Amino acid sequence: MDYRKTAQEILDHVGGSSNIISAAHCATRLRLVIADNQKADKSALENVDGVKGVFEASGQLQIILGTGTVNKVFDQFIDIAGITASSKAEAKEAAVQKQNWFMRAIKLLGDIFVPIIPAIVASGFLMGIMNSLDFMNANNFIHIDTSSSIYVFANLFSNTAYTFLQILIAFSAAKAFGANPYLGAVIGMIMINPSLQNAYSVATEGVQVTQSVFFGLYDIDMVGYQGHVIPVIIAVWVMSVLEKKLHKIVPEVLDLFVTPLLSVFITGYLTLAAIGPIFVWAENAVLYGIQWLLTLPLGLGSLVMGGLYAPTVVTGIHQMYTAIDLGQLAQYGATYWLPLASAANVAQGAAALAVGLKSRDKKVKSLALPSSLSAFMGITEPAIFGVNLRFFKPFIAGCIGGGCGALYASIVHLGAKGTGVTGIFGILLCLEQPVQYLIEMAIAVGVAFVISFIIYKDQKPASESANTGDIEEKNADVNCIEADQKEEMTKKPVRTTEG
Repeated sequence: MDYRKTAQEILDHVGGSSNIISAAHCATRLRLVIADNQKADKSALENVDGVKGVFEASGQLQIILGTGTVNKVFDQFIDIAGITASSKAEAKEAAVQKQNWFMRAIKLLGDIFVPIIPAIVASGFLMGIMNSLDFMNANNFIHIDTSSSIYVFANLFSNTAYTFLQILIAFSAAKAFGANPYLGAVIGMIMINPSLQNAYSVATEGVQVTQSVFFGLYDIDMVGYQGHVIPVIIAVWVMSVLEKKLHKIVPEVLDLFVTPLLSVFITGYLTLAAIGPIFVWAENAVLYGIQWLLTLPLGLGSLVMGGLYAPTVVTGIHQMYTAIDLGQLAQYGATYWLPLASAANVAQGAAALAVGLKSRDKKVKSLALPSSLSAFMGITEPAIFGVNLRFFKPFIAGCIGGGCGALYASIVHLGAKGTGVTGIFGILLCLEQPVQYLIEMAIAVGVAFVISFIIYKDQKPASESANTGDIEEKNADVNCIEADQKEEMTKKPVRTTEG
């Protein structure tokens, strides 16, 4: 293979060096951020020697070349184009800047929630296990010594992440906004300070204390923000703006003392007096709307959302769903969104599995089979981008299967006691309704598999050979995509993003 020739042809088909904003690569893919997408000829790119596939994701044009090959082509590419290599993080940042404000906001939510998912998953799993043990113990299925240190400590650990969730969110949000994360954590602490009435007690005890604000202009309830997400993010954003402005105007000799003091005091006052009450109302309105949709008669709302879930993964909108999960957990004690996501994810896996089993092309099988396994574990990007979207009909089959599974979940009121994990392991969050969860999975998988198996047909060999690679390369590409999804998590220790 002539790596320089391949690099030159890729450059020609993406509009030349003047059309490139940044270039980077991962284990298997060349990642390009280009100024004008209309100048990129995807069909021509797919026929370049060595190219195994081409797709767009997160504002990047990603060209699959395979392990080992991508490094050599990349070196030639940047040499011919006369550009400087970018890191993967820099390429992602450049891609973000190309996106509209809505997609940037969605990306920001992902940056906030992805790092804290491991903590939520740990607590969610443990909470589900403890609830199941309590149920079995109360009904004499098993006998547990509830005074033992293991039981008492496990019970204590199970809700810790959710008890202090606002602090975790505030810390992560401050980092995402470019502010001091420890000041952000303080804002989170203010919002759940023990001096405020616990929000969970209001339903039974009523509001105990009110406080006049803005020199007697109006009164606010002195209630904490346990269970709330959006007010915390908005409060930390205000703090980040204020902190950055203060750094510019406060003399250096006073900056260390004055900036943190004013940032925390002003933001804290505005949060309790205005930001909190306003955005609690807005957040509750959104949650009520989602719950209304999911509880439409005969599960019709869930049918639609289950079918549309995979397309939101393609657009990246799914990064906001963790906020919905957390809001529902606080409001209803369970999230009815996560089972819907699980159905959609395993359905895409089943559609890819059908392709792998039906296809006579070994190269297609080598991509479809490991991709389907990844989707059953809750990571759908390899199956969606690598298989289902390319052949399209399997993608539609997956959407139909996801909708059917979500329909059943709505009818039986299937809810999860935590968030962060979908697919097979999602059952650990639904231990109070394990049979219903398994039935939902079976429906989603069965419908998607049958439809995909019926409607999928192999493409012509020439077309296939231009779009597929050997099994080692595809497995590496699966790992590369999964690494994108989990990058923030692995820096420290998802829904995954439920994608």
